Amino acid sequence: MSFPDSDESQERPLNEEEFNAQKENILKQVLSSEARLRLNNIKMVKPELSNHIEQYLIGMASQGKIRSPLTDDQLKQILLSIQQPKRDFKINRR
Repeated sequence: MSFPDSDESQERPLNEEEFNAQKENILKQVLSSEARLRLNNIKMVKPELSNHIEQYLIGMASQGKIRSPLTDDQLKQILLSIQQPKRDFKINRR
């Protein structure tokens, strides 16, 4: 039975903190203040959707496809294109 080295366990949170700081810096460059506010609101309600959007935006920024900060309306369009359409169920009672 082996135990993880204490050095490795101390490095992980630091790397995660660095990753989160880099992610926040990229999102600050890519999104307008209104769009960042919308993304933070989404993060509170649907964290998995927010993570998906963040990964998408970071990928687009790293490929150079986002030139200027995205507005709130542009972020709304991205949200609509990424979200799955809701299915309506109709129950007929006899």
